[in-house]
Amino acid sequence: MDAKQLFDDVSQRASQQTTQAYSTSFSLGIACLNANIKNPIYGIYGFVRFADEIVDSFHDFNKKELLEEFRQDTFKAIDRGISLNPILNSFQHAVNDFKIDHKLIHTFLDSMEMDLHDVKYTQANYEKYILGSAEVVGLMCLKIFVLGDETLYEKLKPNAMKLGSAFQKINFLRDVKDDFEDLGRNYFPNVNIANMTNEEKAEIEADIKADFEAGYEGILQLPKRARFGVYLAYVYYFGLFKKIQNTPSSQIKKERIRIPNFGKYGLFVSSYVRHNIGIL
Repeated sequence: MDAKQLFDDVSQRASQQTTQAYSTSFSLGIACLNANIKNPIYGIYGFVRFADEIVDSFHDFNKKELLEEFRQDTFKAIDRGISLNPILNSFQHAVNDFKIDHKLIHTFLDSMEMDLHDVKYTQANYEKYILGSAEVVGLMCLKIFVLGDETLYEKLKPNAMKLGSAFQKINFLRDVKDDFEDLGRNYFPNVNIANMTNEEKAEIEADIKADFEAGYEGILQLPKRARFGVYLAYVYYFGLFKKIQNTPSSQIKKERIRIPNFGKYGLFVSSYVRHNIGIL
């Protein structure tokens, strides 16, 4: 193994460890992908997670400056084909190897930048935020799943975007307490989080359900190399969605709704059985 390959391997492990540290559910999903697409998906998750941490967690630092440097370093890494930041080195491999459109990356980072400002969300910028924070991430992953099949990519683009949208909207409901109380954010247009009613929550959930249905249709058409891993993420988020549906709006404003790890593994086992007997 040459020195560059060793560094690339270290970079990939850094992205994998980042995924495992921050998300049990996505780690399980990625673990179920074919071996030839696991590393680039870890690379995307590590990149997305670091950007998200800048705007959500680093309150004692200049977030705007950090995010701008992160953007610049990202595109330097892509142009050079290397970065001394292992996460960006891993990400640039995914971008360059699978020809991920740079516009998707800019759109994602633009969405992260919105979190640096006190935005009063209208329907238009709510949709803009979801496009950047979730839908384009789904498209980055789809690029890898189809391994260069542009016809299949174009066919499944709408479904991938809807699935990403469903995941993000569930995150909004799950994190509504922390977003509102700690970060001063309210992503839902025309909803007063402090007084959100069960009826308003039900409207949001109906929108999520429609996204889920479109996303599931796309999962069924994914290549086998990716189908089960994505389905597993879908099952986890749908389980979380059902739990949120059964929780009154007054309660989700008080606590973060979770599925404990033993519950996640239970979903994994049931999904594996469905997959093996050919239901999926």
